[in-house]
Amino acid sequence: MESGSLNYYILLIFAPLLILTGIVGFVLPQKKSLTSGAPAYNIFHMVFGLAGSGIALSGHEAYMRAFNIGFGLIDLYQAAASRLHLFPEKYFKWKLADDILHIVVGAFLALVGIFG
Repeated sequence: MESGSLNYYILLIFAPLLILTGIVGFVLPQKKSLTSGAPAYNIFHMVFGLAGSGIALSGHEAYMRAFNIGFGLIDLYQAAASRLHLFPEKYFKWKLADDILHIVVGAFLALVGIFG
């Protein structure tokens, strides 16, 4: 168990933020939010936030690295999917702020997972 690793600390912070993002997405009116408030997108954040929290609490370095790399790549895909009109665009209804966040967070998580 390597719970003192960079992957651990990043996931310990990031996973609850995903849960919070999903909850806030349901609370804020979609028209007033800079990011998508689509229900499917909110559920996506909460499910992955719960999974990430469980993985962080497990303390298994390989799983934490895999989550960070995998979710980072998913974020990068979402930015590309938004611009290229690919799945799941019609369900997630991304906005420009989502695209920017996906690029920044996705690259960061993938790099932490690879090099952390």
